[in-house]
Amino acid sequence: MFVTTILLALSGLSLGFHSQVPQLDGRIVGGTPVDIEKFPYQVSLHYLGSHVCGASIISPKYVVTAGHCTFGRIAFSMQVRAGSSLKGSGGELVGVDEFVRHPQYNQRNSDYDIAILILSRELTLGSSIPLPNDNDEFAPGSKATASGWGALSEGGSSPERLQAVDIAIVSRKECNSVYNITDRMICAGVLEGGKDSCQGDSGGPLLCNGVLAGIVSWGNGCARPGYPGVYASVPNLRGFIRRVTGI
Repeated sequence: MFVTTILLALSGLSLGFHSQVPQLDGRIVGGTPVDIEKFPYQVSLHYLGSHVCGASIISPKYVVTAGHCTFGRIAFSMQVRAGSSLKGSGGELVGVDEFVRHPQYNQRNSDYDIAILILSRELTLGSSIPLPNDNDEFAPGSKATASGWGALSEGGSSPERLQAVDIAIVSRKECNSVYNITDRMICAGVLEGGKDSCQGDSGGPLLCNGVLAGIVSWGNGCARPGYPGVYASVPNLRGFIRRVTGI
């Protein structure tokens, strides 16, 4: 997956998987354009007026995204666009009053990569994505879907229209053969490559079994054979969501 190297990505560094600093990028590779009606929980997170990450509605007042999407940023310069298939127009723009990043978020290895955005008013468009139970597990091979407005290829351009791609949950054993993941991470992708999330998809949803299974977090490049995407595990971080939102 992906995402632009954790804040280092912002400087244009490209780190291999041997590095202990994950590449935070996030874009959809190998997917297709989709309508927001099929992904009503998806929002575009804007900073200073531009799309920077994806995020998911969990209630009209709360949105969940990746912790690294808030790092070094201030809430009053953030907005979310809901109810639009387009990242730059349509739907509704709602400001962010504040965000709560997980207190154990680790910039070095992207552990605990989750943040809750508290909106300035309730959303009138979109709908909430169902949340998993604490410590739910998703069987390897289970179908999963990632969505977002990220780059269409590694280092490539980003689309204006929402994209989605079907991938599969990858076992912890397989994922640990190429990455050093923690209990707060799960992996998904296509091991032969060609389908993945990528830069700009960071913070967006990974849907599996009808619930928010993961949050786009990091990976080695985008859609490279043998390197699945790494997502923050929502079941493992469910308690944090409950403490902040009461949901």
